[in-house]
Amino acid sequence: MTSEDGRRCMCTDFVRATEAAALAAGRWMGHGDSDAADADAQAAMAAALDVLPVEGVVVIGEGDREQAPRLFVGDRVGAGGTRCDIAVDALEGAGIVARGQAGAMSVVAAGPPDGLMSMPNMYLQKLVVGAKAAGRVDIDGRVIDTLRAIAEAYERPVAELTVIILDRPRHEDLIAEVRRAGARIKLIPDGDVTAGIAVAVQDATDQLYVGIGGAAEGVLTAVAMRCLGGEIQAKLWPLSRREVELARQHGIDDIETTLRTEDMVTGDVLFAATGVTEGEFLKGVEYLGFGVRLHSMVMCSRCRDVRMIQTTHLHTDVTR
Repeated sequence: MTSEDGRRCMCTDFVRATEAAALAAGRWMGHGDSDAADADAQAAMAAALDVLPVEGVVVIGEGDREQAPRLFVGDRVGAGGTRCDIAVDALEGAGIVARGQAGAMSVVAAGPPDGLMSMPNMYLQKLVVGAKAAGRVDIDGRVIDTLRAIAEAYERPVAELTVIILDRPRHEDLIAEVRRAGARIKLIPDGDVTAGIAVAVQDATDQLYVGIGGAAEGVLTAVAMRCLGGEIQAKLWPLSRREVELARQHGIDDIETTLRTEDMVTGDVLFAATGVTEGEFLKGVEYLGFGVRLHSMVMCSRCRDVRMIQTTHLHTDVTR
């Protein structure tokens, strides 16, 4: 995403927002209070976004105005400048932080106006693969056929594939199918944006993320896939007639339609994430005594870059 004058790409500017959120959430690791960790991350991210030279509208956020004081869908951020859509998950894996587990991170994505799809607050069936398997899979296909296609793309047997699945009762049948096919399974407690990226980063040790998760997280994953060359396929998973109507309000008339990366994300987009707790590809917040070290990833479809950034804040007030 370029600045208003069209000359400078702003991709690295947004990492300050994810760093601020990670710093705020990191102190809550293992304290058992996911709400407090989430609230502090949201407040810190909103404050950091408000000083960026953008005129941003939150299209994927922390709920509606009644659910969140800031970063709700429709909230406006930035100090003025480049117009853009913003998608945020100030703390992806609040429960992970509360339990002191691995894999939590802070995430923000941005794109041109109308470049990021607005999603209803409901479940989304997802299938995510990296660049090697992109274009070879079908969300409507049998699990065994999907795994065989991925195995062929990676030139290895199905038994050497690793499939990431959220550890939920709704996935019992899916887990059984993957086991029958012979692939390895990595069950995760939370964090399906992290899982989606994990199968698409260079030298990934996981090859497929599949299952039902949040619709908002699907758009964030789509931004990452556009930058990394991977692919997400998705279908809304409504649980009631009200949710079907909600989907229609978001412009999705055919509830059975398959949404692909290009349906959810268009134009030049960027994605930034900072680790809060130790993860697959990002270290968590590290407290050093003299300061705090953060580990971030910034991706940009315009620059065609993936940057891994290590930042050390050398000050005593590590929350500022």
